[in-house]
Amino acid sequence: MADQIFQKVADLQAQIAQANPTTPEALEAFRIQYLGTKGAIKEVFKYFKEIPNERKKEFGQKMNALKEFANQHFEHLKSQIESAGEQQEGADLDLTAPGEPLPLGARHPVSLTLNRIIDIFKKLGFSIAEDREIEDDWHNFTAMNTPEDHPARDMQDTYYLRNSTEMLLRTHTSSVQARTMMRQKPPIRIIAPGRVYRNETISARSHAQFHQVEGLYVDKDVSFADLKQTLLFFAREMYGEKTKIRLRPSYFPFTEPSAEVDVTCFICDGDGCNICKYTGWVEILGCGMVDPAVLKNVGIDPDVYSGFAFGMGIERQAMLQYKINDIRLLFENDARFLKQFSSAF
Repeated sequence: MADQIFQKVADLQAQIAQANPTTPEALEAFRIQYLGTKGAIKEVFKYFKEIPNERKKEFGQKMNALKEFANQHFEHLKSQIESAGEQQEGADLDLTAPGEPLPLGARHPVSLTLNRIIDIFKKLGFSIAEDREIEDDWHNFTAMNTPEDHPARDMQDTYYLRNSTEMLLRTHTSSVQARTMMRQKPPIRIIAPGRVYRNETISARSHAQFHQVEGLYVDKDVSFADLKQTLLFFAREMYGEKTKIRLRPSYFPFTEPSAEVDVTCFICDGDGCNICKYTGWVEILGCGMVDPAVLKNVGIDPDVYSGFAFGMGIERQAMLQYKINDIRLLFENDARFLKQFSSAF
């Protein structure tokens, strides 16, 4: 009886050696038939209890050798089939066929607008200054001459950090101006682009986060005429050579005098449309001469130096440039919307 069982082992090994599957499907069938949990090798193991005790060791060695042989044969067949498949893929490859074009991405309209603004002010010698978005109360408000009772300090406008009345998410990039003036002596000529945060209701015209570019020029004998010519140059570079500007009196705590700047509507050329609310003018930014109190706060002598500052929202500029009627579109990452700017530069 034992000799018959040993012969079954030898016959099974010969059967495995003769097997030659040539496809992945046939190879899987081979694995299941011989190496599976209910395969032929497992079935032969069941005869172990019928082997005399003096030959059990010999039978175990034979079965281990059979299983090892089956595994090696399986791996050999597997490598042959994979190699044949790779050769077939290479044979099917047409090296003369044109490559498939890769779809180009698109710059975000906010990035496009910001880059354009930066390029314009670089022509005038302005350098870029960037700093932290989590700011302290002094640099964000006090240094910029914002009184303690100013509405901008109210919690409904400003995001304060939890359990803190001193640390906040900056509400404007004016804090970059304050830090720059404290560590750099005049002349100073910078623009400060960056993201800012305000606790506002999100709607088609406002958002809780947006981007600003603020500019600052401090030197001896800087005048309001310098400010006006700088902004006129920017407007004509941004909106066209025929663009005109007008300055309307306004109020900002860190500038005196202060003004709002309008440009002739570049959609209707000043004739009147829904973009300019049929006035022929579009508001683009706020500006003014740096308040002497701000210069004192940052350690600059206002009797020697003067300066001007201006600031604008990038999203507003982008909406005007590309006729976007809802600011929320700029933050939703909708590929259908962003794809429209793939041809922009």
